[in-house]
Amino acid sequence: MRRTRPAFTLIELLVVIAIIAIIISILLPGLSAARRNARSTVCLTRLRELGKGWHNYADDNNDISLPGRMANLGGGTGNPANWYEIGNGLKYRPRWAATMGKSVGVFALSQPSVTDDRQDYDNKVYQCPELPEWIDERNYAYGYNHQFLGNARRTNGKFHNFPVNRSMIASFGSTVLAADCLGTAAGVATADRLPYDNNGGAFAALGNHGWTLDPPRLIANGDRGTGDAGSPRTAVDTRHQNKANVVFADGHGEKRTAESLGYSTASDGSFVESDQNTRNNDWSGSTRDEDPPEKPS
Repeated sequence: MRRTRPAFTLIELLVVIAIIAIIISILLPGLSAARRNARSTVCLTRLRELGKGWHNYADDNNDISLPGRMANLGGGTGNPANWYEIGNGLKYRPRWAATMGKSVGVFALSQPSVTDDRQDYDNKVYQCPELPEWIDERNYAYGYNHQFLGNARRTNGKFHNFPVNRSMIASFGSTVLAADCLGTAAGVATADRLPYDNNGGAFAALGNHGWTLDPPRLIANGDRGTGDAGSPRTAVDTRHQNKANVVFADGHGEKRTAESLGYSTASDGSFVESDQNTRNNDWSGSTRDEDPPEKPS
């Protein structure tokens, strides 16, 4: 006589499904945290690659530190004096990341343009894996310590702080080179910040003008943010488990809180420009708490 195999009852099946669901709910947070940690590690690795490129750039340019952006010599895109070779072609007033593509060994732009001021970086080395859409060369994920290391903006025909010789840096290991940047939204109350806009220019938008990274303490007659009148300041973005990835001038990287880097925030979440807690020790290049340079008179 043929025997029939016992089947699961509906209740047993539901119990198994419930157990599987419980196991998944236990594992998912751990898997999510592991993915975040992996993205943070990749981000830090990419920043360190940019740090190596910074040194290579200085080696190839008579010890001159990379400027945050090449100077505006007037005439816009129609003036060839505003076109700069970045290794795989000419680019209109490239920002720091694009400028050192040749020095990094990987170009930030596959097709640099002399007529386009807002290209997207299309190489992953220049992208933060936590925010892969923040790739506009202006509204960028990584900000550069340009106020101390090379600010080629001009006032009254004079550079704000350029050229800067790399050899003038007293301590490479304690000088911030670049880091995750919140853009000008840093100077806006948390509740008033707007979503990231790749081609936008709103001060309150996340990542706006993120290629610049202002030091913690600013001065009245100094630079800030976009450099335009009324611009809020920029500051680090603690996007990796409440910490920012930072690469220092000696090439090493760290995860740091905003407070440990010298920043201070107001009760509304905006980064303040100056109070008793803001310190520029990790930014000045001298290990001292120095003011950033004033705009030329």
